[in-house]
Order: sequence, then C-alpha cells, then structure tokens
Amino acid sequence: MSTAREIEEAIRTLPSSERDKLLRHIPALFPELAGDAEWERLIRDERSRPELSGLLDETEKQLSRDPNSLPRVKASDFAA
Repeated sequence: MSTAREIEEAIRTLPSSERDKLLRHIPALFPELAGDAEWERLIRDERSRPELSGLLDETEKQLSRDPNSLPRVKASDFAA
C-alpha cells in the first residue's frame, strides 16, 4: 500500500473489531495529533465552540471575583 486511498480501502475491509482496535491505536500512529500539536490545531481553528467559550468566560468571571478561588497549577501537576 502506497497511497492514502489504498490504506482507506484496506481499513474499510477490516472487521469491525479490527477497525475498533485500529481506532484505539491511532494516537500512537500519529503522535502529531496529540499534545501541543493538537492544541495548536484547536487554537487556530476559527470555528465557533460555544461550550468551550462559555466555560472559559465563566472561569474568567470567577477569577475576577476571587483570584484565589481556583487552585494554582504546579509543575508537579504535569508529571507523568
């Protein structure tokens, strides 16, 4: 298989259980879809995201009322 179309066609011929397994492994196959690259893609996407915007607006309001109302993020929060 040398083209995306051939790969797509092969995937379509897989049994459902194998397609499900492949779907679970996609992040490992495409590391660029995870982490910072994925956030960058979301940030640059111009589509409206009302639920996310609402959550961020509410968080900003909460912080403006009481800056200490949310826990501080520490480096250890990101340790693997």
